[in-house]
Amino acid sequence: MFAAALLLCICIWLVIVLLKSGRPKNFPPGPPAVPVLGNLLNLNLENPLKDFERLRKSYGNVYSLFLGRKPVVFINGFHAIKEALVTKAADFSGRPRDIFVVDVTQGKGLVLADYGPFWKEHRRFALMTLRNFGLGKNTMEDRIHGEIQHIIKTLDNNIGKSMSPQVMFHNAASNIICQVLFGTRYEYDDKFIKEVVRCFMENSKIANGPWSVVYDSYPIVRKLPLPFKKAFKNFEICKNLTSNLVNEHKKTRVPGDPRDFLDCYLDELDKRGSDAPPFSEERLIFMTLDLHFAGTDTTSNTLLTGFLYLTTYPNIQERCQQEIDQVLQGKDLVSFDDRHNMPYMQAVVHEVQRVANTAPLSVFHCTSKDTELMGYSIPKGTMIVPNLTSVLNEEGQWKFPHDFNPENFLSDQGEFVKPEAFMPFSTGPRMCLGEGLARMELFLIMVTLLKKFKFLWPEDAGEPDYTPEFGVTLTPKPYRMKIKHREMQ
Repeated sequence: MFAAALLLCICIWLVIVLLKSGRPKNFPPGPPAVPVLGNLLNLNLENPLKDFERLRKSYGNVYSLFLGRKPVVFINGFHAIKEALVTKAADFSGRPRDIFVVDVTQGKGLVLADYGPFWKEHRRFALMTLRNFGLGKNTMEDRIHGEIQHIIKTLDNNIGKSMSPQVMFHNAASNIICQVLFGTRYEYDDKFIKEVVRCFMENSKIANGPWSVVYDSYPIVRKLPLPFKKAFKNFEICKNLTSNLVNEHKKTRVPGDPRDFLDCYLDELDKRGSDAPPFSEERLIFMTLDLHFAGTDTTSNTLLTGFLYLTTYPNIQERCQQEIDQVLQGKDLVSFDDRHNMPYMQAVVHEVQRVANTAPLSVFHCTSKDTELMGYSIPKGTMIVPNLTSVLNEEGQWKFPHDFNPENFLSDQGEFVKPEAFMPFSTGPRMCLGEGLARMELFLIMVTLLKKFKFLWPEDAGEPDYTPEFGVTLTPKPYRMKIKHREMQ
């Protein structure tokens, strides 16, 4: 009798799960979901990007998957993503709750904050403060050039050798944003910068890896000592390090005379009073971590991608150097304004960003109300995944969608052009607020290094592997490059 009752309960449970896993009327199509697992068996969790493209070909630019019992809508292609994130931005600009990245960050930062007054006030404050501290001005160029000198020193120490640039570029990108946030740069062997970079790199890999999917799909496992717990520990380490910096600033700051982003936020707290939501010291810590991570990981991985291709496409590297020499004509420092006279170099920087595809799935969105997209009905609270890969590689949008080719950004007359489908920073109101800083960093760093050095693929390195490692941000597989001074050719 007990066995029969147990079997009946299991059958009833399976029926309930199957019913709940069914797609609502006029919901985006997708492959059949199985009980408990949903569509996890349709994906290679180590790197599902090819699976997303395969499903797009089968079900169209707007399709759905079930992660466990949770329905998720994937948006693909330029037109669908533009309709969702630009035309219907208010409907699609929310952030999902109860998922791994939100739980790790406690949902209190800027990037993962839900669409509403808190997010709007903090984004407006962040943009204003970044502008005040030189974003797009000579002061920011000076900071970047100062950090470039440390990159040059590292490269000078490796002339004639082959070296891995991974840590060097991560440290450099982190230091540039550190100067904005904390008014400080750190030596590359400093404990603070080493620990922060380590935590960022590890959490980036965990966040879109298989254990993150398990966490999102099966809440029952979240208390278990599984590998995703390391991300929570790493975040707590970074939170404590940042909290210490905030406390130091409180002791040394001069109110009304801010040195950096932290001082500006503390001044804002003074103006608003201690009880002035949504601003608070806790929010400052989380917001700073958001900006630090976003300003480190994406830029450093794009630089890594850029020099991987430049070392293995020597003809493109040489053409860049010819244009740099012609425009600068012996000038010591490149200016961001010089980009207007360097159409080919601009095209290369943008092509690097397109191919790097650093944030392939953007940051997950959520519908803030019942809405429609491309004729489908999508209920309020549905998780939305914008597949930026599908736009950056979309046939019909690019001359050479599947190749590394700067001609994607050049007119027939050799002038620089930027297609509307270029959206590595996403698009709409929630696009990356650090776009201006990233563009300046990439141009100044790449031009300065190409002016001084020649980068070669080591003879004993075998064939280059351009397949990136999957995570919240795509990272090139570790590689080595050989360094020469250009005058030593």
